[in-house]
Amino acid sequence: MIRTYALLAWAWTRAAAQYRLSFALTTAGAFVVGGLDIAVIWVIFANTDTLAGFGLAEVMFLYGASELAFALADMLFGNVDRISRHIRAGTLDVMLIRPASLFVQVAADRFTPHRIGRAAQAAVVLGVALARLEIPIGRVWMVPVMVASGIVIFTALFTLGGALQFLLTDAPEVANAFTYGGAMLNQYPLSVYDARIVRGLTFVLPLAFVNWQPGLYVLGRPDPLGLPSWTGLLSPAAALALAAVAALAWRAGIRRYRSTGS
Repeated sequence: MIRTYALLAWAWTRAAAQYRLSFALTTAGAFVVGGLDIAVIWVIFANTDTLAGFGLAEVMFLYGASELAFALADMLFGNVDRISRHIRAGTLDVMLIRPASLFVQVAADRFTPHRIGRAAQAAVVLGVALARLEIPIGRVWMVPVMVASGIVIFTALFTLGGALQFLLTDAPEVANAFTYGGAMLNQYPLSVYDARIVRGLTFVLPLAFVNWQPGLYVLGRPDPLGLPSWTGLLSPAAALALAAVAALAWRAGIRRYRSTGS
C-alpha cells in the first residue's frame, strides 16, 4: 500500500516538476499565504501581552504544531475528502476495479507537492517557538509525538469527510467544516473559546488532542477544564481511536456505493 502510494505520488510530482517556474511559485505562494496567519498573531500581540493567558512564543508553539500536522495531512491525504468529484464523474468505478487500495488511489490522485510550502512555514514557526521556550528536556519528546498524532487525527477527519460524501455527494463543504474549520480553531489556545466548545473538542471530536492537550503537557500548564496533566499523553490513543472510527466509516461508505453507470 505504501509503495503504491509513493509511486502514484511520485508520478504526479514529476508531472508538476515539468513546469518548474509554476511549481516554484505555487510552493512559495503556499509558504507566504501561511505566513498571513502569523501576521494576524503578531497584530494581536502588538495590542496585548497575552492571549487567554498565553504569551507570544506559546501561541506560536501551539499554532506551529497544529499547522504542521494539518499541512502534512492535507498534502498527503487531503484529496480523500474530495472524493465526490470522482463519484459524480464516474471515475470512482474505474478506481474500484484496479488492483490497488481505493483509499490510496484517491489520496494520491492529483498529488500536489507544492503544499510542502505550507508545511515548511509551519515547521519554521514551530522551530522558532521551541527555541524561545524553555521546555524541560523530559518533555521535548512529546513534540514529535503530538505532530504525528495530529497528522493521524486530521487524516481521520479527511477520511470521515470522504465517507460522508458517499451519502452526501453534493456537500463536500460539510466535511470542510470539520477539517479546515478544525485547523482554524486550533491556531489559537482553546481557552479563548467557550468551555462547552472545548469539552466538545476534547470528548466528542478530539481536535484538542492535536496541539492543546499535549501542548499543555509540554508547556507545564494546568488544564482549564481541570483535567489531569497526563491527559496530553493520550494524544496517540485519541488519534488511533478516531482513525478506527474513520476506517469503519470508509468501509461502510464503499459498501453503500452503487455505480453511477455509464
